Amino acid sequence: MILVGILFIYLAVAKEFEPMLLIPIGFGIIVGNIPFTPGYQIGVYESGSVLNYLYFGVLKGIYPPLIFLGIGAMTDFSALISNPKLMLIGAAAQLGIFGAYMLALLLGFSPQEAGAIGIIGGADGPTAIFLSSKLAPDLMGAIAISAYSYMALVPVIQPPVMRLLTTRKERLIRMKPPRQVTKLEKIMFPIIGMLLTTFIVPSGLPLLGMLFFGNLLKESTVTKRLADTAKGPMIDIVTILIGLTVGASTQATTFLTPKSVGIFALGAASFVVATFGGVMFVKILNLFLSEGNKINPLIGNAGVSAVPDSARVSQVVGQEYDKTNHLLMHAMGPNVAGVIGSAVAAGILLSFLA
Repeated sequence: MILVGILFIYLAVAKEFEPMLLIPIGFGIIVGNIPFTPGYQIGVYESGSVLNYLYFGVLKGIYPPLIFLGIGAMTDFSALISNPKLMLIGAAAQLGIFGAYMLALLLGFSPQEAGAIGIIGGADGPTAIFLSSKLAPDLMGAIAISAYSYMALVPVIQPPVMRLLTTRKERLIRMKPPRQVTKLEKIMFPIIGMLLTTFIVPSGLPLLGMLFFGNLLKESTVTKRLADTAKGPMIDIVTILIGLTVGASTQATTFLTPKSVGIFALGAASFVVATFGGVMFVKILNLFLSEGNKINPLIGNAGVSAVPDSARVSQVVGQEYDKTNHLLMHAMGPNVAGVIGSAVAAGILLSFLA
């Protein structure tokens, strides 16, 4: 496990794979696997230790909503507001969650464990931690490490699937520039969005409520200090704490099990299925759209909520075939929709399985 921690740090420094996440997690893995004599209140699982107190925020699902508050404060929903049908792509990409859930059931995991594992397909680390803390606390370390690992590997996992599922003609589709969104629309979106999603899935309120609250702080323009705090110092502090303590929770005695290996395999499968669902949905949707309104299927991968990495992948792959075709702004629509979609999916799983 110490070697795994060092590998995470190497990937963060040398390859720049999600360094803000992998360095705290990697160092936390090293911290959590230093040999010690039980009873000295040192380990993350020993009651009264400093690490145990910090881990409380993970175990009780406190940190993920705070991260969602910061995400909301730094997210611009303009691309989604200007083209609401992109929301459907974010929903389609959640196929990875329910695909992994069914696979986990087939492999013998309990329904609660399968639900916690399935959320890895949403490519949303905080949501994975929040749901696993409620449904399968004993698997939380493996699920969190798997979710964050595959989030970091989005630029490696998604492009081959995107190329396999699309033709050259489809990759060259140019989309209309998004329309200008008014300030009133930006202010109304988090209010309406919260009401619609939380009335349908009340169990998603801790995540969805904080996400839309953070966005309202940003878009109202009269609470700039609060928005800056949420998207800056606060989210940075919580990211450090969640990364370090999740890493420290991977003590070899509790982490190195056959279940953990199965979770990593299912996590990879869920990312592939999520990318497949997003890209194929765009291809199907294009059958019903006129020639000038078609959507480039390369933005289908952005339906997973790895913001903004999966949107950048859409841009990079698109420019391999046409350097003047800029897909990033369009891809941000399904990308931010994926954040909402993964939180809604977590709420659905929680309401049925808790």
